[in-house]
Amino acid sequence: MRRCFIFAAGSFYGLRERPVPGDLVIAADAGYRICRGEGIVPDLLLGDFDSMEPPAGFAQVRRLPVEKDDTDTLAALRAGLEQMCDIFYIYGGTGGKRLDHTLANLQSLLFLRRRGARGFLYDDDFVWTVLEDEALVIRKTVEWGLFSAFCLGDRAEGVDEEGFQYPLKDAVLTPEFPLGVSNHILEPSARVSVRKGALAVGWELASLD
Repeated sequence: MRRCFIFAAGSFYGLRERPVPGDLVIAADAGYRICRGEGIVPDLLLGDFDSMEPPAGFAQVRRLPVEKDDTDTLAALRAGLEQMCDIFYIYGGTGGKRLDHTLANLQSLLFLRRRGARGFLYDDDFVWTVLEDEALVIRKTVEWGLFSAFCLGDRAEGVDEEGFQYPLKDAVLTPEFPLGVSNHILEPSARVSVRKGALAVGWELASLD
């Protein structure tokens, strides 16, 4: 298992875990400013640099064209996969003024999952990941902590949620009805599973304050 830390140019709500030797650190465009503020030197700085110019003298820079299919963050995820990373922590991938980039980054979690990796997208005391045809156990870190699950695709079948205020059993979730929004984790460990389909799931984290 190799971890990859991605720093993007959205809102940064604090670092949950610091990179250690052996981890890969990638700054996507102005995500470099987060790294600088945290005293982290990225292994690679990439992007089309529409938000900032790379610092003078920084050795590992990959300049991308402005007109491209990948967002800078998705290009960073591809670079991490090229380096055989299978766990991704994405900071600065939500908030800001660009809801479209937040949605793109949620979809990119499915891009990772279908390539054998798992991504965690950090928001304001909240984290998101994606499940597809599988189960995930979630540890409660906040009393009465929030949890939401949304269908990524036409439908998600055989959805079970155990250890929550509103449990589900063999449910079907669709993108037209947000049944899975604003649940609460009750048990020390809760379990969510989907037999067929993909879910974006997110849960509340303890405040860094």
